[in-house]
Amino acid sequence: MNPVNNSDYYQDLGVERTASTADIKKAYRKLARQLHPDVSDDPKAEEKFKVVVRAYAILKDSEKRQEYDKLYKPPRKKHFSSPPDRQGRNAPRAKEFEDFGAPDTANAFKSRGSGEQRTQQQAPAPERGENVEVSIAVLLEQVFHGGSTEVTVEWSERNARGLSRRVSSTYQVSIPKGIKEGQRLRLAGKGGPGRNGGDPGDLYIVVTIQPHPVYRMEGRDLYLDVPLLPGLAAQGGSVEIPTLAGNVALNIRAGTSSGKHLRLAKRGLPSLHGDAGDLYAVVRIVGQEEVRTFEQELQAQIAAISASKSRGHFKNKFGGL
Repeated sequence: MNPVNNSDYYQDLGVERTASTADIKKAYRKLARQLHPDVSDDPKAEEKFKVVVRAYAILKDSEKRQEYDKLYKPPRKKHFSSPPDRQGRNAPRAKEFEDFGAPDTANAFKSRGSGEQRTQQQAPAPERGENVEVSIAVLLEQVFHGGSTEVTVEWSERNARGLSRRVSSTYQVSIPKGIKEGQRLRLAGKGGPGRNGGDPGDLYIVVTIQPHPVYRMEGRDLYLDVPLLPGLAAQGGSVEIPTLAGNVALNIRAGTSSGKHLRLAKRGLPSLHGDAGDLYAVVRIVGQEEVRTFEQELQAQIAAISASKSRGHFKNKFGGL
């Protein structure tokens, strides 16, 4: 794992480096509600949202967080040196340019008798470019439907004089339907450039699935909390719930208890082989005010992730408020 542009993921989430996992999750949810491009009016909301998602994908995982803490290097502070006049007239001046030296020509000429004859130097062998690995965070909707996203890669390369410079390239990456957490995508020949005519390396993209504001993911299965008023749970009825394929009616049997898991077969995440997990609606029997608060939060979340024709379907669906 290479931190993108040596980013400070803690700063991106607005938390201390000693923050707990709960604090990191709380900070992410707050920023996700504010910056989601379908909700925010900020023209740079999408760019900021991707930064927050990338940071959370690393810091929420204890192993990835430990690895990041080892790899992250704060930007170096520029060293200030006084001008020569302040150091004294006889003080040695700092080097303005690094002397890389002239090419060694000792073996470029070979003596033969009393004269010298130039011989051709052996050309350096071709070197293959380095493989580059980056991480991207994809949406749950992209896992379900497939899609594409952009990835920008940076690396160092040296010119003919041996001086290093930073270069970058942006690629469009196809996200296969059913891709899973941790899967690697390979873009052949899109890694570091080769030297002396060598082939370029490959680009490897490690996929992480960003947390969703509505669903919880366990393998291919999804879980969704459904708040019900006591009367509806006792008498039974029907409520409309969102799935990644659209809204469906969920039948509630009379006497349904809080914590009950209602299974919707094959409504979870697909796999690359075509089969799919299940969606579980987890019943939460709550008071009227709690339902109203839940609906307000959920409507904002759905507005940020659903098509306009699917927005607002939770309103007045959980017991006839």
